[in-house]
Amino acid sequence: MRKIRVLVVDDAVVVRKIVTDTLGGDPDIEVAATAANGRIALQKIPQVNPDILTLDIEMPEMDGLQTLAEARKIYPKLPIIMFSTLTERGGAKTLEALALGATDYVTKPANVGSVSVAMQRIRDELIPKIKMFCSKSAGLEAPPKAIPKPLPRATPAIKRPPTRTSLIQRADILAIGVSTGGPNALAELFPTLPGDLPVPIVLVQHMPPFFTKLLADRLTSKSPLDIQEGKAGEKLVPGKAWIAPGDYHMVLEQKADGVYLKTNQDPQENSCRPAVDPLFRSVVEIYGAKTLSVILTGMGQDGLIGCEHVKDAGGQVIVQDEESSVVWGMPGFVARAGLADEILPLNQIGQKIISKLKVGR
Repeated sequence: MRKIRVLVVDDAVVVRKIVTDTLGGDPDIEVAATAANGRIALQKIPQVNPDILTLDIEMPEMDGLQTLAEARKIYPKLPIIMFSTLTERGGAKTLEALALGATDYVTKPANVGSVSVAMQRIRDELIPKIKMFCSKSAGLEAPPKAIPKPLPRATPAIKRPPTRTSLIQRADILAIGVSTGGPNALAELFPTLPGDLPVPIVLVQHMPPFFTKLLADRLTSKSPLDIQEGKAGEKLVPGKAWIAPGDYHMVLEQKADGVYLKTNQDPQENSCRPAVDPLFRSVVEIYGAKTLSVILTGMGQDGLIGCEHVKDAGGQVIVQDEESSVVWGMPGFVARAGLADEILPLNQIGQKIISKLKVGR
């Protein structure tokens, strides 16, 4: 067993030091080198042979996007985590980086008040991703395949008799949960869905503010569907999709004339806000057995309890398979818990959704 070797690339001296000190404090990680811009980083990769790069986006001489594009030509499988600012510009650049082949991203802990808080953010958000992408190559123990005891339900279980899912059940809503690898997965999935889809779509992509609006706009430009960032008070209609806004849970509310979106800043669930579980619970409360849910690539187990609610109600669950997922965390938990009706590669999920939505119509 050896330590995971990280190359830290950032033009800010203070950021390099905070990241280096934090990563170096973990017993499984060592900072192999640092670089102040992309040109230096590309020179250092063959010298220090890192397992992974953390790559700033805004840098002089050669920025993160240029560096990423060059690195992917020579090192197509080297994990690269973008280190981006929590701004609209940072969000746009991050989505571009993911499309260019970045493995994942973490937002910089800016304006958090103290170095200790910034370091804790790095421990909480960056280090788990480094270990997730590099444990196998470094010979570290891989995350256990066993399902840990599920977290307690945030709301009581739905009180209805157990119902077996019917694969010929009509679905009146499509609910999607996704995280790591999600922007590219959604960019592949949505163009396969028709603009006259007979149901509304609600989805959670784990992303911070700014990023979700930009993601919705980007997906709309590539899809026949109208995809928007969710706003409280909007009425659900067929053929449109709503992405939960960053830092807000999104849930549904039944009114006399239809179903509407609500948002809130209730506590995080599964260390996430927005989270999949509260959305799925609210969907099931209204649509019950007529819920069609999909869990795509993602880290962690958000969506597991939500899918339990879907299955308890007699709804249907599709999950992305391990081979086509960037991380088989969220879909893997659901699959290994025996909750999935279908386990499919990403390129087959769109057609499966379409065929299921034809049932009863």
